[in-house]
Amino acid sequence: MIYQSPTIQVEMLENNIAKLCFNSPGSVNKFDKETLDSLNAALDSIMQQQADINAVLVTSAKDTFIVGADITEFLGLFAQPESVLHEWIVQANDVFNKLEDLPFPTISAVKGFALGGGCEAILATDFRIADSSARIGLPETKLGLIPGFGGTVRLPRVIGADNALEWITSGKEQRPDKALQVGAIDAVVEADVLEQAAIQMLKDALSGDLDWQARRAQKQAPLTLPKLEAMMSFATAKGMVFKVAGKHYPAPMAAVDVIEKASQGDRSAALAVEHQAFIKLAKTEVAQALIGIFLNDQLVKGKAKKASKQAQAVNSAAVLGAGIMGGGIAYQSASKGTPIVMKDIAQPALDLGLGEASKLLAAQIKRGRSTPAKMAKVLNNITATLDYSAVKQADVVVEAVVEHPKVKATVLAEVEQHVSDDAIITSNTSTISINLLAKSLKKPERFCGMHFFNPVHKMPLVEVIRGENSSEETIASVVAYASKMGKTPIVVNDCPGFFVNRVLFPYFAGFSGLLADGADFKAIDKVMEKQFGWPMGPAYLLDVVGLDTGHHAQAVMAEGFPDRMGKTGKDAIDVMFEAERFGQKNDKGFYQYSIDRRGKPKKDLDPVAYELLGNAFGELKEFSSDEIIARTMIPMVIETVRCLEEGIIASPAEADMGLVYGLGFPPFRGGVFRYIDTMGVANFVALADQYAHLGGLYQVTDNMRELAKNNGSYYPA
Repeated sequence: MIYQSPTIQVEMLENNIAKLCFNSPGSVNKFDKETLDSLNAALDSIMQQQADINAVLVTSAKDTFIVGADITEFLGLFAQPESVLHEWIVQANDVFNKLEDLPFPTISAVKGFALGGGCEAILATDFRIADSSARIGLPETKLGLIPGFGGTVRLPRVIGADNALEWITSGKEQRPDKALQVGAIDAVVEADVLEQAAIQMLKDALSGDLDWQARRAQKQAPLTLPKLEAMMSFATAKGMVFKVAGKHYPAPMAAVDVIEKASQGDRSAALAVEHQAFIKLAKTEVAQALIGIFLNDQLVKGKAKKASKQAQAVNSAAVLGAGIMGGGIAYQSASKGTPIVMKDIAQPALDLGLGEASKLLAAQIKRGRSTPAKMAKVLNNITATLDYSAVKQADVVVEAVVEHPKVKATVLAEVEQHVSDDAIITSNTSTISINLLAKSLKKPERFCGMHFFNPVHKMPLVEVIRGENSSEETIASVVAYASKMGKTPIVVNDCPGFFVNRVLFPYFAGFSGLLADGADFKAIDKVMEKQFGWPMGPAYLLDVVGLDTGHHAQAVMAEGFPDRMGKTGKDAIDVMFEAERFGQKNDKGFYQYSIDRRGKPKKDLDPVAYELLGNAFGELKEFSSDEIIARTMIPMVIETVRCLEEGIIASPAEADMGLVYGLGFPPFRGGVFRYIDTMGVANFVALADQYAHLGGLYQVTDNMRELAKNNGSYYPA
């Protein structure tokens, strides 16, 4: 044994080839501080015995190579002064340079993920070989960063500037066939011969059949790109990247700038450019927010994994109520491997549900993400029926009939008579109390809410709503099923609107208040989309949700929270509803809709909408962007805090993930609690106090005032 630590072992193989193997104690390898220090020590040990070593094979004892840096160390590290951050990144890069500078040929044998720092490690070796399970990439821009261990320097010199720009700015992981095509890896082999094939490549390098020194020299020299071609390449990349990333996400554009600035430098000069840009990005609020989302996502996934250990197995499911929503749920379950019965009382609804599933599968085939054989398999996993007898074997039932308490209660009572005693029953409802619906069941302990968001196949969130009688096993089993469906489940307690809708409607109330004071809905949408970063402004979102749905949900919220959400007069939602302008579903709401050439709804301004609002609220007035943001966001923020204080949601992390995944809260802001922390709790309280005269939705809680007074935060500092 040449070297041994808890994370890395180095041993000698045939032909004096040293095998450096990553093998951390956890389930995956990652570049935490301990592993980086071990790699440094391992390379020192190799250098001390270099007289006896001919080549080095870098590999992993696990099913994945290295998943990347340890993100949990980032936020603490990034809070340090820039000088400390610079020292850390220089030291880390010295280790990767040491690997690249070994005085003999090196190869990485890659299986599973080689992402971020893992990808940068394999780029430091002379050759790379992978099996079909490999996934290679540099996802740092998704965290608001750029690669920091030499990725922006080595990748363009290995696969060319254009390919590297695409890889780094998109942050996408690449399959081995694509990586081979552009030269990121040298061969793809079967898993059982991966190490053997890697050793053979090293032998070929030692015999002179492969020129490892030329490979290495290419990575350490300036980019060989003619000046005019370089100018065009980077200009095109900047235009394309800005179009996709926009002004709120600076990392992809920074990556283009770094690759361009470093293109004419050698390794040392190029790395210096990367270091400076990395440190600058690490200090941004966007990086803090996106890293926060990543960590929150890990927390939620960890909870789901834990729940699966106490869950009952879900091998078959049923959805009651077909149509678009039922079809979407059936598709999601069947496509992730859980057979599902779709039951309705009307054949046309079943046809619509099956049609929805078929349409989604056909779209996947068209995009090259599926095959007719896979489509047939998924459709065979969906059984459409008009009869309850087919539901008998279901482990989980999702009731997804019309949003009406009496109809739902009747269906729930009916289905309980047709399923086994230990089957779990859930209701897909957006507003109706789970405790109320539970009263129609003989065994309320096996019942909870399972709120999917529309469209089901696109929206990642599922709210799992715990009723007062729901058992822990019921909640755990539904969390596990949602997770198996490829969704992110967040457990919330029962209250009007649950969590997501409860915090959404105060935002709509702020919007309605602005319109009542004469604001232009188009101007509000523009500010909330372009400046705040929502995917849709409130007027557009209400049109998409449906103003009839919004009108109904608003009444539920007003009844549940009359002191804050009760209305004294008619608002804009009432005006649209009474004029039968329901949004996209009947082609007119705040905007009017037509179908474009691609078959998608296209929105245009409608003078009738302005006339209706003008008659109700008078002439239009101008409002500043700051006031528009304050008046719409303050109610949402305070209501989110109330949900945490009341125990509706368990943690700031889960609340923020619910908002990002359920409503499209701008990821670069990190969610409501990250938004308050970034602004400063005291600053937020002072801002809210300026608008306190607008009513209960603008009144901060006593706990918020206390936190502001103590200079506290919702996330650990």
